[in-house]
Amino acid sequence: MEVLEKLKILTDAAKYDVSCSSSNSNRVNKGGLGNTSVSGICHSWSEDGRCISLLKILYTNKCIYSCEYCINKVENYIPRAEFTPQEVVDLTVNFYRRNYIEGLFLSSGVIKSPDYTMERLIEVARKLREEENFNGYIHMKAIPGCSEELLKRLGKLVDRVSVNIELPTEKSLVLLAPQKSYGSIFKPMTSISNNIIENIEDRKIFKNAPMFIPAGQTTQMIVGANGESDFTIIKRAQFLYNEFSMKRVYYSNYVPVIKSKLTEKIVESPKIREHRIYQADFLIRFYGFNALQILSDKNPNFDLRIDPKANWAIDNIDKFPIEINRATYEELLKIPGFGPTYARRIIGARSHCALKYDDLTTLKISLKRAKNFITVGGVYRGINYSTREKLKEYISLGDPHRCEQLSFFGD
Repeated sequence: MEVLEKLKILTDAAKYDVSCSSSNSNRVNKGGLGNTSVSGICHSWSEDGRCISLLKILYTNKCIYSCEYCINKVENYIPRAEFTPQEVVDLTVNFYRRNYIEGLFLSSGVIKSPDYTMERLIEVARKLREEENFNGYIHMKAIPGCSEELLKRLGKLVDRVSVNIELPTEKSLVLLAPQKSYGSIFKPMTSISNNIIENIEDRKIFKNAPMFIPAGQTTQMIVGANGESDFTIIKRAQFLYNEFSMKRVYYSNYVPVIKSKLTEKIVESPKIREHRIYQADFLIRFYGFNALQILSDKNPNFDLRIDPKANWAIDNIDKFPIEINRATYEELLKIPGFGPTYARRIIGARSHCALKYDDLTTLKISLKRAKNFITVGGVYRGINYSTREKLKEYISLGDPHRCEQLSFFGD
């Protein structure tokens, strides 16, 4: 098979992995420039906010596993292809030299065994680093079940590693992916996390010590494949952040790409559900919330009409309104419409004088959502509502996220 034919098959097969942040866009070319529906190039973001273009491909879509949700399951009749390590290296280098990409995102189906597959991926990274002197960004998937020695070898060659947890409960994993287990997934996650910590300590003493996965590890979770609640999903995400210092958990709405008796009754979730889960994820990572605050066993799913932070504030309306001249930084972060930037801006400004509403306009602080949850100098300018449900409905009318999926990096 020609390399270009392999590239066509294996870029298309990679589109179901959302660990690259530009996934889920389907705008097609209608005579202008660009085409987001064509796979192959994805975009990630560096720590300083730069957009990085990556060649996004599978090493192979051949697989010995039989996961009910995966288009590459062994029983599925689809065109199959497999690169050689040198072919992936040549593609990456040539694309880089033409300024198409700045790095590589490489995943793979499992061929022969986890160790055999990992050896192929490591060979790609080794050739790029040692033979081509390639210093661009490399993100690779670690295969659950591979040896710890192979993980250590990979970690010294790449910038980021993903170990996909796939499903939010072990019960779902056993049912839909019987050849995988949480044990085989958590073991490499633990090893990666421990080695990153050790490497950080080593580099404090030995400045020239080689780096180990400097951009950290991520994972991916499928949403809606077995009817799990939003509460179950965000609890699992918080566990991953706490236990493995995960840089990011990505969420992929279940798409019924193949027929299966186990998933035939599952209805694809609305895209807004995935977006609400991402919003909750940001609350956990950056706003000091925990999963038990956001949802509960009695209230296990998001109200899709409004964002999780506004929903939490309305459900805890007895804590509001908050006087912004006295609120702590943590309290300001709990106010719908306020984020870290606004909170720091308010604290900095009020150190000089007590703030009034006109001062907030001068500080370019939008009160569109926040006005219903704050007082400024004892003055309240929000709406008068009779019930919590009325307030939710009012806020939902002005929520641009209610009707469409926006960028994960939207405000």
